[in-house]
Amino acid sequence: MRISAAAQADLAPSGRLRVGINYGNVILAGRDPASGELRGVHVDLARELARRTGVPLELVGYPAAGAIVEALNSGALDVGLLSYEPARTGEVAFSPVYLEVDATYLVPPGSLMRAAADVDRDGVRIAIAARSAYEFYLLKHLKRAKLVSAPSTHAAFELFTASRLDALVGLRPRLVEDAEMMPGSRVLDGRFMVVGQAIASPRGRGAGAQYLRGFIEDAKASGLIAKVLEKNGVRGVSVAPIVFPPARERE
Repeated sequence: MRISAAAQADLAPSGRLRVGINYGNVILAGRDPASGELRGVHVDLARELARRTGVPLELVGYPAAGAIVEALNSGALDVGLLSYEPARTGEVAFSPVYLEVDATYLVPPGSLMRAAADVDRDGVRIAIAARSAYEFYLLKHLKRAKLVSAPSTHAAFELFTASRLDALVGLRPRLVEDAEMMPGSRVLDGRFMVVGQAIASPRGRGAGAQYLRGFIEDAKASGLIAKVLEKNGVRGVSVAPIVFPPARERE
């Protein structure tokens, strides 16, 4: 997949491809606590994107998706890998979704709730990462339960345990891991939404956004996404359907 001069200029106006990685989404990215090195599915995709665009890669880690959107809007980043959120489409340009993950709840030992549909009731307090895709969705759809925000996914788990809240919002694979740290807790059956993962870029960079759309569709069709998931041992997610045939952009 070749890249035009216009797309390359849009994606790397400084001569480097500055990519934001949400290491708070530990299913798809992480940060080594000792070295600070970023790794995971999103990092591997960023490296492949830089290879194809022919420019040096600069990875920048962020603890939450909201900070990446702010950095894209300020010009500090050129690309961000994060959850697709319709409410943000006025702020950034999204590629098609390349991964889909169920979002549901973790409940503490002794909870009588069994399914995701049981959570929206009076008196239920839910720990959630602020400005996450789930927060945008649940603020619109919850009628009775109350959200209690924390600055990141990890902080939301700490809030959930320390404050003895009734539920924790998250992606199913992450909640399964969290449940192992809280004996007796359970991940509820069902889901309240499917969270898609996409690549975002600043609005107004049309050629770059078009290239990212083609890159993602090619990555799905060629099996690249599936290979990266396997390499990183990620389970419980699915490759999103192809939206349109990959475009082969020419110079």
